[in-house]
Amino acid sequence: MQTRFRTPEIVLLSAAHFIHDIYASFLSPLLPLLIEKFALSLARAGTLSAVMQVPALLNPFIGVLADRMSLRILVILAPACTAIPMSLVGIAPSYGVLVLLLLMAGISVAMFHVPAPVMIARLSGRMTGTGMSFFMTGGELARTVGPVAAVGAVSLMGLEGFYPVMVAGIAASLVLFLRFRNVHDDLHHENGGISIADTLKSMRHLLVPLIFILVARSFMHGCMTAFLPTFISEQSGSIWLGGIGLAVFETAGVAGVLAAGWLSDIFGRRRMLFVSLAGAPAGVLAFVYAAGHGSNGSLVFIGAALLLAGFTLLSTTPVMLAMVQEHAGRSPAAANGIYMMIAFIARSSVVVLIGLIGDHAGLQTAYVFSAVAGVAGIPFVFMLPARSRAEQSGG
Repeated sequence: MQTRFRTPEIVLLSAAHFIHDIYASFLSPLLPLLIEKFALSLARAGTLSAVMQVPALLNPFIGVLADRMSLRILVILAPACTAIPMSLVGIAPSYGVLVLLLLMAGISVAMFHVPAPVMIARLSGRMTGTGMSFFMTGGELARTVGPVAAVGAVSLMGLEGFYPVMVAGIAASLVLFLRFRNVHDDLHHENGGISIADTLKSMRHLLVPLIFILVARSFMHGCMTAFLPTFISEQSGSIWLGGIGLAVFETAGVAGVLAAGWLSDIFGRRRMLFVSLAGAPAGVLAFVYAAGHGSNGSLVFIGAALLLAGFTLLSTTPVMLAMVQEHAGRSPAAANGIYMMIAFIARSSVVVLIGLIGDHAGLQTAYVFSAVAGVAGIPFVFMLPARSRAEQSGG
């Protein structure tokens, strides 16, 4: 069993995560141009995002496949397999071809995100949380850089001429191949994994409380990512302040993701989740209060609240990924696929509910409701099994 923290390989996979997710984030900033090119209704345009997300429902099955073959194959191919279709959307001749390209990219996204955290866990030795922090930082940074990269490429080369940007994704896959082509059993589960049903049964002690935590977190995550610019714009009348607020929130999230896994290696997974789930509702409520009570110091207060909410809310992901891998047993990829599918369903369904609350009672009420829902997730932290030595010794 791998016991040391293999920094070069973990940094390489984290960089590949960054490059891969830049391409995965192309659709949103390019959507207005695609709407114009194909004369799309908002409904058909919204379908494009759904098409790219649907393959997330296949995550458990991809995980089972990954448990029965070499993990490195899917991870190595994914950056190129995502970059190529996402770079070709501008020259798609029809809406149907565009849908096909996005579906291909969505499958590739799932191919990467299911087995890659398993590789990170194997490479991290006893510092699983730290490895997950490195890996997830790459993804968080990509969500910030990706839209800027897409708009910049199209500005320079045009919608139908920006396809050469796929070169970076292909290069990332080539580098991963050169580094991991001779890596075998230390990153591949030799027992071949078990079925999805058996994986669910063996992990129910972790998954049951984790589902409630994911749902509680999804309320806060949904309102802070999907509706933050809209809410700030409503309260301040400034679109620019809305964009700045989202940037502050996401930047704090990058710092939280980078720190949380490492801190959970030291202080324990449950302690870090408790701190996150206690701090995030406090940050959301403070933000709502500051945004609704304009004063000379309100911008500073809003910024501080967003920093707290971003740091604590987004920091839960590497900690939960580490817990899933620690309890995965013989099917680490299937376990990660199940977790990611649950997270996707929770996030997608909750955002719709938040929107309905906002439509009928206002976004401020929706934010308060989301913070209260976040607090409701705290008791389930204590139902999670202790795993790390810090938790076992500290209770």
